[in-house]
Amino acid sequence: MSDAHGAPAGPAVRVLVVEDDPVAADAHALYVGRVPGFTAVGAVHSLAEATRVLERTPVDLLLLDLTLPDGHGLRFARRLRASGHPVDVIVVTSARDLAVVRESVSLGVVQYVLKPFAFPTLRERLLRYAEFRATAGEAAGQDDVDRALAALRAPSPAELPKGLSAPTLERVGALLRAATAGLTAAGAAEAAGISRITARRYLEHLVDTGRADRTPRYGQVGRPELHYRWLAAAAGTGSVSKV
Repeated sequence: MSDAHGAPAGPAVRVLVVEDDPVAADAHALYVGRVPGFTAVGAVHSLAEATRVLERTPVDLLLLDLTLPDGHGLRFARRLRASGHPVDVIVVTSARDLAVVRESVSLGVVQYVLKPFAFPTLRERLLRYAEFRATAGEAAGQDDVDRALAALRAPSPAELPKGLSAPTLERVGALLRAATAGLTAAGAAEAAGISRITARRYLEHLVDTGRADRTPRYGQVGRPELHYRWLAAAAGTGSVSKV
């Protein structure tokens, strides 16, 4: 059963964030706290810290990065499984190697979220996990089993606004991520090989979805020029985590 906000009723799911970057860890913990039915019990930056928390604090779910200063997240997950620890794991990483994805599945990882991601993406994964977690009792047949497993499946990608294409958005986003000092629409247009107006539409979409911000830069004369910057780990709705 779910509440009016779509979160399953019952005790809050207790989440521990394991992420080596302090800014990203705090952002992830903030995201968790904004999802109905979830609470962040802490954010730690190493596997040793995670082990200490798990020894003294009830935790239902780990948001687990894979590259930690004292080891690999999947080896940690394997140790937890071998010891019989019941905590579930959602991997949050920039690792795109499908062999790593397969190993994650073999260890019972319930979700695999690629960075950078927007807050709504994590919210959706958490709510789907909560729905799966809420399933109980004996299945009457295959349909019940299929419905339980379907709760963990990722939703279809959201449609882009009319006139925008996913490949061009990815190209503009990659250019903006690589530009540590940010980009103007003119700079993005030149680098991407598109018109300035088109570049601005994509940059504005990144701002609207929380993946970038914009600030005016004032010159000596004329109107200020908008300067766009990728958000590595911001605290607002739809902001993203890249690190």
